[in-house]
Amino acid sequence: LHQPMFYLLVNLSFLEIWYTTNIVPKMLLIIIAEQKSISVAGCLAQFYFFGSLAATECLLLAVMSYDRYLAICQPLHYPFLMTGPLCIRLAASSWPCCFLLTAITMVLLSRQTFCGPNEIDHFFCDFTPLVHLSCMDTSLTETIAYATSSAVTLVPFLLITASYSCILAAILRIPPGTGRQKAFSTCSSHLTMVTMFYGTLIATYLVPSANSSQLLRKGSSLLYTILTPMFNPIIYE
Repeated sequence: LHQPMFYLLVNLSFLEIWYTTNIVPKMLLIIIAEQKSISVAGCLAQFYFFGSLAATECLLLAVMSYDRYLAICQPLHYPFLMTGPLCIRLAASSWPCCFLLTAITMVLLSRQTFCGPNEIDHFFCDFTPLVHLSCMDTSLTETIAYATSSAVTLVPFLLITASYSCILAAILRIPPGTGRQKAFSTCSSHLTMVTMFYGTLIATYLVPSANSSQLLRKGSSLLYTILTPMFNPIIYE
């Protein structure tokens, strides 16, 4: 249990407990008790924790892919390259980095004046629905939010892609048999998790913003906020 991957899984499990706790209780109140109101401060707080935890998950998945890369591509050097202190530093630095970056967007959002029907067509407070309610110019807020979110999602995604490209190349060089199967099983659970998480993120935030795609975006959000954390214990079993 003191191996780097298990330590990273502890971080991921702890993160997803708070991830679902931030969204599910209020969502159940909306569905079951029909308590559909939330204060502006509560909405901003929910967005802040949602954004911070989602960004932290992206960095943790990147660290886990680097760990798998070292374990498969450089197995003899793995104990010396991925040491316990290094693993702790990589995982621990992911948390404050993402919480501070998300705080910039949250502060800019809190300075907006919200008007109109004050209704969010979503089951939690996400960035896009909040921006649509603003009466002020949101171009600066959207630009900074895009820059910070790109830094904590696209950069880790590129690192994950590079790591698994090297892993795939290394596995294909292994003669067919038990060695290749063991190498695949080593990273299959993490690759499944990455595919589910990033697949739903892309479906949510890269689809056109037309009204016809709103149901799709809400469905995709449901997948990566609730169903993905629920399936993780099964995937990593």
